[in-house]
Amino acid sequence: MADGGKRDLLSIGALLVIIVVCILLYQPLAVIRDWTLILPFALLLCGFWIMVLAGMQASNPKKYELGPFGTLSWGLLLAAIGGAWLLYGYGFDLVYSIVLILLVFAIVAIVAALKKK
Repeated sequence: MADGGKRDLLSIGALLVIIVVCILLYQPLAVIRDWTLILPFALLLCGFWIMVLAGMQASNPKKYELGPFGTLSWGLLLAAIGGAWLLYGYGFDLVYSIVLILLVFAIVAIVAALKKK
């Protein structure tokens, strides 16, 4: 099996683990208080997984793929959207959600500007 096939299989396993964690945090543990907050929590965890994939990709980059920095940026943005949605769902003001997303955009823009080729 090629390296990409192993990474795909690993991602499917990670997605199943994310679904199991979301279900466990909702029903038996009651950490997620409303069923509508399962999706933002899953987005947050998927964003973290994409950041892990970016770290794995940095060790073995492919020629015609999105680079590790681009993958990390998408993971950060996905985690920020999930986190902002989760904050809003837990009753925080909408301003905090907007600030979180803008902060992540600012960090990605600064790092992209300072990144060496």
